[in-house]
This record gives sequence, C-alpha cells and structure tokens, in this order.
Amino acid sequence: MKFIILYNSTMDKLLKLDAIPALLLRVFLAPVFIIAGYNKMQFGNSELGLFEQLMADANIVEWFGNAEWGLGLPFAELLANLAAWTEFFGGWMLLIGLATRLISIPLMFTMFIAATSVHLDNGWYALTPTNSATSSAQVFSWLGFESADASLANSDVASTRLEKIREIVDENGNTDWLYETGNVVLLNNGIEFSTTYFIMLMALFFIGAGRYVSVDYWLTKAGSSNGITES
Repeated sequence: MKFIILYNSTMDKLLKLDAIPALLLRVFLAPVFIIAGYNKMQFGNSELGLFEQLMADANIVEWFGNAEWGLGLPFAELLANLAAWTEFFGGWMLLIGLATRLISIPLMFTMFIAATSVHLDNGWYALTPTNSATSSAQVFSWLGFESADASLANSDVASTRLEKIREIVDENGNTDWLYETGNVVLLNNGIEFSTTYFIMLMALFFIGAGRYVSVDYWLTKAGSSNGITES
C-alpha cells in the first residue's frame, strides 16, 4: 500500500513536467518542416518580390505534376504551393507552439502523401540496414512475417555491396578525407522518416503544445482569465 501511495505521489509530481516532451517534439520537428518548405520555395532569387519568392519553385511544381519521373499529381502548382506554405509556416508555428493541434493536421497530411507517393515502394527503412543481426526486422521475422525475412536477406546482400564499395574507395580514393565527416551508407529512401514524423505530429495533436513553453498555453490562460474556456 505504501508503495502505491509513493508511486502515485511521485507520478503526480513528474506529470507537472509534461511540457518537456511536447516542447522536445516541437523543437525536433520544427526545423525539419521549416527547411523542407524553404527548399520548395524560390528563396535566393533577388529578382522576385517577397510573395513570388514564397511561391513554390518551378522545378518543384514540375516534379509534383510529372508522372514519368515525379509524383504525377493533379493540380501540381496548387499542391506544391500548399505543401511549401504548410511546411514552412507550419514549422514556425510548431516552434513557438501556436495553434499546434490545428497545424499538426495538414502537416500529418503532407507526411502521409510523402510516405504513400514517394517512399512506399522502397519499403520501411530510410537507410538500408547492412547487418541483419542488428536489424529491427529480426523482431518481425520471429513473429513469422515473410517480408521481414526478405528484409534480412536484403541486409546481407547490401552488406556485401557496401563492403565492395569500401574496397573500391580504399584502393582509389583519399579515405582520410572521404571518411572525415562520416562513413558510407546505402540509401533506401523508405517510409521510416515520414512515418516517424507523422507519429510525432499525431502525439502533438493529442497532447498539445505543452504548458508554460508555448503560445497556445498563454493564450488559453489569458482566455480563461477573461472567462473564455478552451473548447
């Protein structure tokens, strides 16, 4: 009984720090979306006005609409601009915690579209695991998923190819310089990152921006002091 009382008391105190995970989620996600939106825009073109710079780059629009080497989406210009504006301004809104639940919805939608239209055919992993013994696919292999067995087999093949790449680099390149800022990896470009961001945004949708460290909190607090309650 004393343990239960102590546990409940401890949890009550710890839950007062619930703003921390919300803040960390926002600070983690905000730069991701800001730079994603920024790179879709035409910033850096001094000949354009501010509004024109905020419109999606022509190359991005073409990529949205081209079915042969792009996404092949209808209304490419509209969708490209919606994606760019949502990511760029949505990222800043996440950073300061403004309308966090509201902006999480279109950002989740952009992640869903990215996962299903760009990354889905490449499977789960963003980077190809090259050690089947440490691949998370092991867990699903234990549970009997054949796709996990295929993933583990692919890891073994990828490991062989990566080792060959390293041999070629070692024989022909300046390895001290080439590996100075990081090692060689194999890009898989699967849905791992977009799905992870989607889940993080979903968490923010349900828990909100967090107390004390968000504009949402202080707006709600100000509204409550004036007799306005949060819906």
